[in-house]
Amino acid sequence: QVQLVESGGGLVQAGASLRLSCAASGRTFSNYAMGWFRQAPGKEREFVAAISWSGHTIYYADSVKGRFTISRDNAKNTVYLQMNSLKPEDTAVYYCASRVVARAGQNREGYDYWGQGTQVTISS
Repeated sequence: QVQLVESGGGLVQAGASLRLSCAASGRTFSNYAMGWFRQAPGKEREFVAAISWSGHTIYYADSVKGRFTISRDNAKNTVYLQMNSLKPEDTAVYYCASRVVARAGQNREGYDYWGQGTQVTISS
């Protein structure tokens, strides 16, 4: 059974940084692309970043480009999201997800396993 466990969320001030981690188990991690999504209260879950199985292909939402960095360590079965220059509008529950294929993608429907989410709150 595939499990994704996020960690690293918290409450920080605007301008600060956080690093989210997502530990995966249950299938060969390096065979699949991974992604990060977020959902703010009253809003749809939205794409944040995605990384291919090799790490060579990466996509970002325009709203986080230049501030967030996605990376993965296949030896540790872990994907990361480094978030810098955080803004109050980044406040949301952040979810990692495992895609059904090796190449990266931005559509939520292309992901078959999801973590439980970690809360990120940015105060102004």
